[in-house]
Amino acid sequence: MTAQTMSAPQPPAAAAEALIVGVEIAAGHDGTAELVVSIRYENGVTAPVVLDQDTAFALIRACGAASAGALIGRSWREFFTATSPKEA
Repeated sequence: MTAQTMSAPQPPAAAAEALIVGVEIAAGHDGTAELVVSIRYENGVTAPVVLDQDTAFALIRACGAASAGALIGRSWREFFTATSPKEA
């Protein structure tokens, strides 16, 4: 089985904030799907962040995205909104 990969075109090296530039669905060590999110940081470095199923779905919902691919181009800050504890 091959992983599904989606990537965004390469923007200028210096962005104003960290952006999601790619997503890939991968098999986790426990057999569940994981979402590998490629982040391009302000300094131009791109690095992967692996999210478990529940966190990935929380990110997709928080961004109002219809699919994982719709996360591309979004601010990485939205991840923190999705995963931060809600105040009562």
